[in-house]
Amino acid sequence: MKVSKPLFAGALALLFAFAGSAGAQGDAKQGEYLVKAGGCVGCHTENKDGAVPFAGGRALPTPFGTFYGPNITPHPQAGIGRWSEADFVRAMRHGIRPDGAHYFPAFPYPSFTKISDKDLSDIWAFLRALPPHARASQEHDLGFFFGWRPLLTGWKWLFFTPGEFVADSQAAPAVNRGAYLTQALGHCGECHTPRNFLGGPIASRYLAGGKGPEGKTIPNLTPTRLKKQTDGEVKDFLTLGLTADGDVPAEAMGEVIRNTTSKLLPEDIKALIAYLRTLPPVE
Repeated sequence: MKVSKPLFAGALALLFAFAGSAGAQGDAKQGEYLVKAGGCVGCHTENKDGAVPFAGGRALPTPFGTFYGPNITPHPQAGIGRWSEADFVRAMRHGIRPDGAHYFPAFPYPSFTKISDKDLSDIWAFLRALPPHARASQEHDLGFFFGWRPLLTGWKWLFFTPGEFVADSQAAPAVNRGAYLTQALGHCGECHTPRNFLGGPIASRYLAGGKGPEGKTIPNLTPTRLKKQTDGEVKDFLTLGLTADGDVPAEAMGEVIRNTTSKLLPEDIKALIAYLRTLPPVE
């Protein structure tokens, strides 16, 4: 019996997906929650009606050019179906591709490096359980010499410290959980911390907001801005997308609320707010 090429390719993709899922040791159900907490669908799903989740294509404009979120379904050619779990951990923890090249920090590995080994294993299990999709990842459209990956060695030396999140022994468990959600999974600092001309975060203004892509204002998340809002008002904003005066967030934050913060468990929302209250106020 002659087997058509499309049928063979589809069977091969399913085989890779099954093999990956069978070999994964993590909890895919917990991984689904962690992926929501990390907002992965936003960067890895094209911004159009009917786009397949996690199949890539989202454009991220920056001063250095436009980056495109890749396909992270377990398709063996278009996605990450040929990756091992070690490849995935190396990408998240060290910003290194399976071929040994550096990832651009538009992929927020400077935050994801803090995700625990257990959570990485659960996220991997969830990704391996996704339906494979053949949408090819797009090449980034970057300015002259910004696309030279060897230059990232110097960028990492200046701005990147790999390693898991370390809890503050002096802080309450809820504050540590909120810090982990903010710094690692939620990678809030990637948008809410201003950057210098090299694209490195300005540590002294952590979560203090500033100008984002296309000149849009990114809000300050430190107590300087939040001091006039009650915990209930912050919770309503993060879960319902409504401010105390009935206003709604900008499009980008609206998507974060829709896909991420509104999906968090009540205790994680409470922990997130508790951590933000402990930050040093920055004007």
